[in-house]
Amino acid sequence: MKNNISVALWTLTVKEVRRFMRIWVQTLVPPAVTMSLYFVIFGSLIGPRIGTMDGFDYIQFMIPGLIMMSVITNSYNNVVSSFYGIKFQKSIEELLISPMPNWSILLGFVLGGVARGVMIGFIVYGVSLLFYPSFTIVNPLLTLFVLFLTAILFSLMGFINAVFADSFDDISIIPTFILTPLIYLGGVFYSINILPEVWRSISMANPMLYVVNTFREGMLGVSDVSIMFSLGMILGFIGLLTGACLYLLNKGTGIRE
Repeated sequence: MKNNISVALWTLTVKEVRRFMRIWVQTLVPPAVTMSLYFVIFGSLIGPRIGTMDGFDYIQFMIPGLIMMSVITNSYNNVVSSFYGIKFQKSIEELLISPMPNWSILLGFVLGGVARGVMIGFIVYGVSLLFYPSFTIVNPLLTLFVLFLTAILFSLMGFINAVFADSFDDISIIPTFILTPLIYLGGVFYSINILPEVWRSISMANPMLYVVNTFREGMLGVSDVSIMFSLGMILGFIGLLTGACLYLLNKGTGIRE
């Protein structure tokens, strides 16, 4: 039985990876092009006018934030589009009647989102070296750890969005009106230390701030927030969302209706 579950999980994961690799021109190339434009406009053109941020060249300060932005959006979008796609095509029923337990179904989709998110993270990092060749990572282990945790977290969020989505419009509402604004206001382009006290306090309520700053701590060695608290928050949300996803799968919310 365990072997059957392992084979089914491997098959689902491979299917998810092949799904975005098959259309790599649409899934892997656009983030590289978009981030190149960010580096040209904000790093090379505007950056010299800004000067330094937390003691780093502005383009160097931006690199961790732009990588995180790419990882978040791509891991989220991969799962939400894939799971809603099988709901729309009614092929979800084949998974539900299979001997696969719900946890392995969830894990298969999450691993697909993590694979795409991490791959995009490495691609954007490679692009950043073209604009800032002397960039070095201070703490590689922490950087990779946060990279994988972030991809897992937002893959789970994408799964929940897909469960409740009733149309293709529903899978774009949260990324457009909630996720993107929170990312931009989460310290991708600036340190919250430059904000007035009121806005700094408001920024502390933004969960993206902790993700971006923990990753920046790994890459640059600086952060606006407590790293241990941030890691605890990320791990806590992963546990909470995993429980929520399994509950929704077991209940059949948005699937068996």
